[in-house]
Amino acid sequence: MMKLLAMLIAILAFGWSGYWLAGYWGVTTGFDRWFEDRRAQGWVAEYDDRRVLGFPNRFDTTFTNLTLADPASGVAWDMPFLQLFALSYRPNHVIAVWSPEQVLSTPTEKLTVSTEDMRASVVLRPDTALTLERSNLAIEGMILGSSADWRMSAQTLGLAMHRLGDAPATYRMALQSTNVAPPVAYRLPSGMQLPRTLATLAADMTVTFDKPWDRGAIEQARPQPTEIDITLAEIGWGDLQLNAAGRVTIDSFGYPSGTITLRAVNWREIIAVARATGRVSPGVLDTIEGALDLAAQLAGNARQLDIPLTFRNGSTRIGPVPFAPAPVIRLR
Repeated sequence: MMKLLAMLIAILAFGWSGYWLAGYWGVTTGFDRWFEDRRAQGWVAEYDDRRVLGFPNRFDTTFTNLTLADPASGVAWDMPFLQLFALSYRPNHVIAVWSPEQVLSTPTEKLTVSTEDMRASVVLRPDTALTLERSNLAIEGMILGSSADWRMSAQTLGLAMHRLGDAPATYRMALQSTNVAPPVAYRLPSGMQLPRTLATLAADMTVTFDKPWDRGAIEQARPQPTEIDITLAEIGWGDLQLNAAGRVTIDSFGYPSGTITLRAVNWREIIAVARATGRVSPGVLDTIEGALDLAAQLAGNARQLDIPLTFRNGSTRIGPVPFAPAPVIRLR
């Protein structure tokens, strides 16, 4: 009996070893093929070293000195290492861990990203397209610096995203954070009595894209949003509060149509902060302040305003009055 049991254990161990080796071959050849395909398309896709460890229950892949650059978008990403962890019996659930220092370059600026910890959990559909089902990104101790002379930081930053039901390209997205210091916080004059970090920065929204997020989002082009439904987005900074809710559709050029309602508490101080940064045209701010002042008089509440922002024909309007171009919502 013991001999039979030992033989059975040996057969199972041999079989599992064969399964892991087959998975190892699939992982290594899959990465080799992906990098070769990117280079054939004109990408820079290089690394100094790649190792796959984790026998018998995991596939732990580490890239050293990884560089990816997409010529179509002009975006490049450099990092000392990137680690991808997956259980051998659940290869479609991947944990990604980034190095503490990274550099992200775009056609307009270079971003230096420093973090104490940055990792994500990603669950993909087990198909060849590797369609995203859900993901959770968690960042601790982030400092973001730009060659365009701005910076921001956050104690924690979390972004969750999951596909809704059978909708192929609709995702619910949620943002949570603590102690975020936005770029404007580093530019305020010393006389403005505001804390360095935001008390609140959070969002809950549903976004529909023109195609699902899958491997093509990296290899070909990013999915573009076609509809954004904001359940609630909120920013709290000292006594300043700004909330937003509403829905817009987005055309093929990236222009939104629809209405987002803003609730601004202590809105005059919000305008003063915008003036102090010097990043918004004084003429635009004068127009906004005049329209809001009129709205406050009509509402009878000088401190709090509910402002419907309407996006139509490439312009942003407060009521019937256009005051600025509509933002272009496009993902590079």
